[in-house]
Amino acid sequence: QVQVVESGGGSVQPGGSLRLSCAASRIIFSFYHMGWYRQAPEKQRELVAVITDSGSTNYADSVKGRFTIARDNAKKMVYLQMNSLKPEDTAVYYCNARLSTDAYWGQGIQVTVSS
Repeated sequence: QVQVVESGGGSVQPGGSLRLSCAASRIIFSFYHMGWYRQAPEKQRELVAVITDSGSTNYADSVKGRFTIARDNAKKMVYLQMNSLKPEDTAVYYCNARLSTDAYWGQGIQVTVSS
């Protein structure tokens, strides 16, 4: 059974940093596009960042210049470095692995930015 597991969330003050990690198992990781999504209370889930199998990246406008997505194919891990965090970044963050019509989601992890 495929597993996608996030870690590294928590609470931080505005301007602070957090690094999210996502471990994927039982997939040929290097073939998959990996993404981070988030869902704030009473809002729809939105794409934060994606990294393709070839390493190309794309970011939501709201996080460009502050967040960085990276992957380590040998470890089957994807990371989201979040800097200069703002209260509006508060959400549950989800890791996604996608290949064609196959898509797997993690259980989500809370990130709270508050003073």
